[in-house]
This record gives sequence, C-alpha cells and structure tokens, in this order.
Amino acid sequence: MDWRRIDVPVESRAPTGETAAYLSAGPGAVLVDPAGRTAALDDAVEAADVAHVAVTHHHPDHVGAVADYARETGATVWARRGRTDAFESATGIAPDRTFAEGTVIPAGVERGPTSSRPAADGVEVLDLPGHAPEHVGFATDAGVVSGDVAVAEGSVVVGAPSGDMRAYCSSLRRLHARSPETLYPGHGPTIEAPRTVCRRLLGHRLDREKRVREAVESGAKTPGEILDRAYEKDLTGVRDLARATVVAHLEKLAVESAVQWDGKRAGPRGGRP
Repeated sequence: MDWRRIDVPVESRAPTGETAAYLSAGPGAVLVDPAGRTAALDDAVEAADVAHVAVTHHHPDHVGAVADYARETGATVWARRGRTDAFESATGIAPDRTFAEGTVIPAGVERGPTSSRPAADGVEVLDLPGHAPEHVGFATDAGVVSGDVAVAEGSVVVGAPSGDMRAYCSSLRRLHARSPETLYPGHGPTIEAPRTVCRRLLGHRLDREKRVREAVESGAKTPGEILDRAYEKDLTGVRDLARATVVAHLEKLAVESAVQWDGKRAGPRGGRP
C-alpha cells in the first residue's frame, strides 16, 4: 500500500517550514499528520475517501487540521493508548479508538479485532518514542510514515523535558532492524536508504553523547557550560534547542550511571554534581 504526500506550510522550527501529511492508497484511506488546511490537502482528502485520521505525535506542527478533516470526513480518529487526554488537548477532538504497538488500522470497513502483523489492506502502528513520548510510525509494505524520528539531512531535536534520548536511540535501532523499503518523514525529502540514515543519526547522537560526557569529566557542571564545550558550531537561533538536547543526553547518561545529574548540575561518575 503506497503513501501519497502533501506538504503543508506550518509555523515550525523545522528548516523546511512545512510538514508532510500522508494518505494511504486505496479505499478507506488513512490520513496521517494533517498539519493544516490547504487547497491541495482538501482536494487530496476529498478524492481519497478518508476513513481514518491519526498522527505520529502531538507537536503543533503535525496536528493543526486533525479536527477539521475528522469532522468533514466522518473518519475514525485514532490516538496512542494512554495518551488520549494529551491528544484531545493538542487536536481539539477526542479520539474514537486507540492503538498500541502492532495495532493494524484496517482499510475500508472495520472488521473486528486488529491483527498483530501488517495486512495488505491495513496500516501497522510502530512504537517509535524519543522525539516525543507518544511518537509512533505507520507502516505498510511500501514503507513507514516516520514523523520526526528521522530526516534525510541534518538531525532530529530530542530535547528535555518531553524528549527521551535513550528511547530515541532505541527507536532508531528498531527502524534499522526492521529495514523498511522507504521512510516517509514529517520534514524534508523522502528517505530512500533508511538503514543508512538510521546509522548516521545514531552515530551523530552517540558522538554528541561522548562530547557531553567529556565536557562533564573536564569540569563543566551546568547545561550551559556543557553546551559550550560539547558544541563547536554557531548556535544562533537554536541555542535553546541545543541546551534541551544536552539535558536529554545528561538524563540518558545518568540512567546508565555514566554521569551524576540532579536536574540542575552534573558531575563525573562516582563524583558529586
């Protein structure tokens, strides 16, 4: 089952200034990440016979038109199990059904219990947390709509308090192991070599983690001090995002007993923050 992409201009700190909405092919289509209303997306939704609406995660640049399209199409609205209140707060509409890892959103008329494996006429849900705690992907035999887990160029922001670096690295490893044919990201070009991109992004995160750890071991204690030592590039306009990423790295390292971290100050393993 193929995916059709419609890019939607949004207010976002993503370099593209757009979020990609996706429609699965065939009757009873699944609409993923309708970030806003555009004429192009209106036309695509009208032509697609949309039966289901879902999002990869709840960030504002992915959910702006969920309520509009759900009401206009009468589609079933899906949300991550255990995250329904956050979904309603973000989208302005309560979900009709919930999904978890392995749920298959069926194409066309719903047919009872969901399968644990992807069907030829369904979309399988993959847990891919890290960028956001509720983050998921949507898989068919054509590939995975992967939201903000991966980008073809650059890197993904995984910033505290909502970002979880440990979970994010695990999500990259899961995608790499699954080896989908294609990744359909929320921002930037379609990813035609998913395993290569997953390895690049994981390597980038581990390299940054090494720099954060070295900064702590050299005496940097606050996120700002660590940021100045761990980054060697101009952070104009993104310093707040980089600082949040440093904190996410510190949280991961603390869980792994590689550094000490009390939420404000860091110290070497076995030392004191």
